[in-house]
Amino acid sequence: MPNYKLTYFNMRGRAEIIRYIFAYLDIKYEDHRIEQADWPEVKSTLPFGKIPILEVDGLNLHQSLAIARYLTKNTDLAGKTDLEQCQVDAIVDTLDDFMSRFPWAEKNQNIKDQMFNELLTYDGPHLLQDLDTYLGEREWLIGNSVTWADFYWEICSTTLLVFKPDLLNMHPRLVTLRKKVQAIPAITDWIQRRPQTRL
Repeated sequence: MPNYKLTYFNMRGRAEIIRYIFAYLDIKYEDHRIEQADWPEVKSTLPFGKIPILEVDGLNLHQSLAIARYLTKNTDLAGKTDLEQCQVDAIVDTLDDFMSRFPWAEKNQNIKDQMFNELLTYDGPHLLQDLDTYLGEREWLIGNSVTWADFYWEICSTTLLVFKPDLLNMHPRLVTLRKKVQAIPAITDWIQRRPQTRL
């Protein structure tokens, strides 16, 4: 088993999908969390200047979703067939497209609040309706068992609910899916153990 060291801020953010996968697959790793004050020094040492970084036996991997695909490769979390794997990737990318539109690093709080509100009020409902329709009456988003796309939905929606607590009021099936992910024993254990952070 390789030695894994995950470096990210002390928050869920873009590293949480990696932590969920490690928890579910019961893989040991070092969860190295850095403070904002230390970021400039750390950033200067990274080839692309971004985190999370997963160090695998001394080799640095970057981009959270690429890391997630690496860790889930040859597991059922990736999808059980080539077609399912494509569907998993498509749902993850759809969610990530939306999350990437938020101005997370915007310094002007008024501009940030306005853009968040517009995305959650006008664009969010369309995405949620599409996801709801895609899920339909199924238990999981893809296939007949949990995949990391279900994990990513739970992680993204947890963050969005911080900003708009009534976001899912019209979508009980998507709420049920969140609860199903949270009820997986390894995920329940991680949620209880992880540092409590707003984002």
